[in-house]
Amino acid sequence: MPTLEQLLGNIVNWLSTEGVKVVIALVLLVISFAIVRMISKRLKAAFEKKGTDKTIAKVVVHVFDYGARILIVLCLLGYLGIETSGVAALISALGVGVGLAVQGALSNLAGGVLIILTRPFKVDDYIEAEGFGGTVEDINIIHTTLRTPDNKVIILPNGTLANSNVVNYSIKATRRVDFDVSIAYSADFDKAKRLIADAFEGHEKVLKDPAYMIRMKEHGASAIVLTARCHVNSVDYWDVFFDITEQIKASFDANGIEIPFNQLDVHVIENK
Repeated sequence: MPTLEQLLGNIVNWLSTEGVKVVIALVLLVISFAIVRMISKRLKAAFEKKGTDKTIAKVVVHVFDYGARILIVLCLLGYLGIETSGVAALISALGVGVGLAVQGALSNLAGGVLIILTRPFKVDDYIEAEGFGGTVEDINIIHTTLRTPDNKVIILPNGTLANSNVVNYSIKATRRVDFDVSIAYSADFDKAKRLIADAFEGHEKVLKDPAYMIRMKEHGASAIVLTARCHVNSVDYWDVFFDITEQIKASFDANGIEIPFNQLDVHVIENK
């Protein structure tokens, strides 16, 4: 059994040889990670300055950051005398088992690559998918993050997203705004059309080309239904929708155009 002096001697000997290497490796790890983080920030700033697409910029920064860190760790393991080939063999041995456990993750990885290559949407686009709608905040290699209008964060796996129907509301520069307006059968039809046209022509965000359209849509059970359509820049969609809706109501009230509501006539038959 080694004596206390022998144990202390072994500890001192280890500290003077391997211990120094471990300390140096830790210092190099901290410094290297700090340098990688600094380069990642500068790389991100450079992309923003050049106006590079946010989706591509984020993916490049993520890949560089993670790849550089893994490379640094492997180099330091080799410096400490740990066989990196053994680590690779261990990873390969665990690959089969891990692969079975992470089939969903691999599907998400493939979906992320597909989304990045085909680009059905990009960062800052407003999309609807899987029953959710929101602005794309981040497209990661595994998942996509949406921010809803009421400021909720939704994380959708890329595997599901790549195989689902996606509605992109931002991909086109303009959109059409549709309005369905009901008026009473006794109301002045031409006057109602003119008031809606005045609302379109008076709004600065309604585009002149394509021209707006106002037509009778149907003869409803208790009202005539007009359909009115105009085109706007995509970013102005909701401003125009709410402004025109409010203006039509105000104009109809001021000009005696009745907006009817469902009515039920009840006839009482008295048995004599």
